[in-house]
Amino acid sequence: MPPPYTAQLRIYEPLAAFSPADQRRWRSYLDSGAVPEVEEALEVERSLSLPSVVGLRIPTGEQLDHAFVAQLDGVPVLSPWSLRLRMADAAIAAVDGLAPVVAEALVPPSLMADARETIETERAAAGPDHREHVLSATWAVPVRWFCLFTPAERLVVLEPGKRALRYRADMSDARRRGARTLSVLRRTLGEVGVVEAVEGLARWLEEFHPRSLVELDYGGLVHLLDDDTLIHDFSAEDVAEVLTALGNSDSEAAAKAYERVSTRWRDIHLAERAN
Repeated sequence: MPPPYTAQLRIYEPLAAFSPADQRRWRSYLDSGAVPEVEEALEVERSLSLPSVVGLRIPTGEQLDHAFVAQLDGVPVLSPWSLRLRMADAAIAAVDGLAPVVAEALVPPSLMADARETIETERAAAGPDHREHVLSATWAVPVRWFCLFTPAERLVVLEPGKRALRYRADMSDARRRGARTLSVLRRTLGEVGVVEAVEGLARWLEEFHPRSLVELDYGGLVHLLDDDTLIHDFSAEDVAEVLTALGNSDSEAAAKAYERVSTRWRDIHLAERAN
């Protein structure tokens, strides 16, 4: 379930990417004027997370039936929340590989049962063409996500109440960068875990409409970072430098760049243990 310090990788698709029934529903949604701003949407996620744990139920209600909305070349594109399904998936993933006694302490059996039922019913209702538009990560941004973006695509907002750090890229650019990253890593590292992770990310991108928008949002992580840290967060630059150095067979430069970005996010992730 989404805690306060969660980053997201989102896919925004045009209406044409959805089924006829969903097109009608989302068109009415856009016309309703009830589309929340991103900051409001993230706050709704946070506000629903704690009650779901305390009440031992995955939340229900119309407030869940929303989408993130952006503009791509003047055309609205949407990233459905699918919040009930994401909360249920997160509950299952939270205990994966844990001993039963630890798992039950982390996610009570009643909540786990509700999560499994939610996954079954939500996926059945969504049908075989369901696509997960939002990936979430807690306490840190997965380093592999940065390979989809360039430093020029970064947007930093320092306005109180709207602080944010986001990257946005066209789907075609994100796919091309993901493919290049995969090629470089396979050629230089072989079939290791990070290669498998990037391959999974590239496959995920292929599920969506080619005229989509890809967005990395630091989300609640901005509450862990002061303004100066946000301004001088060069994670995308560091990842680009890693790939360039690997491509040039400069392992020393690649190691230094990777150490910078990994240390930055390791230090932020330590806040989870401090918490």
